Amino acid sequence: MASGARALTNQSRRGKHWLPAASPRRGKSVFLMRLMQVLAGGRHGGAETFYVNLVKHLHEAGVTQKPVVRGWPERLTDLRDAGLNPIAVPFRGALDPITPWRLHRIEKQWQPDAVMTWMSRASGAMHTRRAPHVARVGHYYKIKYFGHCDALIAIAPGIADHFAELGFPRERIHVVPNYTDHRPQDPMPRDAFDTPAEAPHILALGRLHRNKGFDVLLAALSGLPGVFVWFAGDGPERDPLEQQARDLGIADRVRFLGWRTDVSALIQASDVVAMPSRHEGFGTVILEAWAHGVPLVAAASQGPRDVVRDGETGLLVPVDDTMALGAALRRVLFEPSLAEDLAAAARTEYVARYSRTAVIQQYISTLSEISRLGKIKQ
Repeated sequence: MASGARALTNQSRRGKHWLPAASPRRGKSVFLMRLMQVLAGGRHGGAETFYVNLVKHLHEAGVTQKPVVRGWPERLTDLRDAGLNPIAVPFRGALDPITPWRLHRIEKQWQPDAVMTWMSRASGAMHTRRAPHVARVGHYYKIKYFGHCDALIAIAPGIADHFAELGFPRERIHVVPNYTDHRPQDPMPRDAFDTPAEAPHILALGRLHRNKGFDVLLAALSGLPGVFVWFAGDGPERDPLEQQARDLGIADRVRFLGWRTDVSALIQASDVVAMPSRHEGFGTVILEAWAHGVPLVAAASQGPRDVVRDGETGLLVPVDDTMALGAALRRVLFEPSLAEDLAAAARTEYVARYSRTAVIQQYISTLSEISRLGKIKQ
């Protein structure tokens, strides 16, 4: 019997609702069923934003889903406004007996054909009884949170290699990159944040955490007179970063904007996007810059060096190297032809490999394959 006929026979036997979709690899039909998506997550963050976007876009593609999240009101509202029916669970930590019990109950009642968990806390708390369990991993985590999973979806080749080296079977690790929800907006007026229209301007996006290396960017800015920087994000390092700017005498050229949802408008107002991260699993900021045609300068941490071709789609500099970061930013800011070439090549790369359409289809195909294989670990 052909594989498609077997799938339809299974469909009628199990009473599931299957979604036909075009396979990006062979042009044949694949079948995706009911998907339970589980995220603990903080109030804000890059993975949290991507979770909401992916759930909504899979929903738009016709995938039946049950989002299970920590009860942040904004996230619940966002998902409900998209026509979904999320369930809130507490995710209180390792000694929390309620969350694993709730997750088991939801799986039993909703009967998904696959469960996808995000990051370590949700993955560690979820032990599926019936459905195959796939964890979406966006960083170089310890394997102890994922060893019971049936499959992994890594967002970059380096992360896949990391888990294979830790002993997870390589044939059950799939690589599916991030994408960005590219929505063009009018550029943010620079005077909205007290920035001269003619001043060279850098944008940095992300949680204000030491891993993001924003202290290195401030140190580099002290050697770039007349250049302004906007930080779009919030987090535990905000006060130290503000103090560092004052100590360096550059506070008059630094703007802390807090957590923003108008990323497109901010990027399009900028001359260059800087990503000086010490640790970065992938870096969706890269795609944001590429999609909007703004040149990128990044530290060569794990994710960026997997994604960016140095000198072609961006400039890479050593991690924690203030002088190299400042020199690269100066080149992009004051060599217009270089900035244009980097932005053009990056935009071509984005359209070919990281557009929403391409990546959503990869998710549908990959999750369909995992769900057809069924549960491996008991």
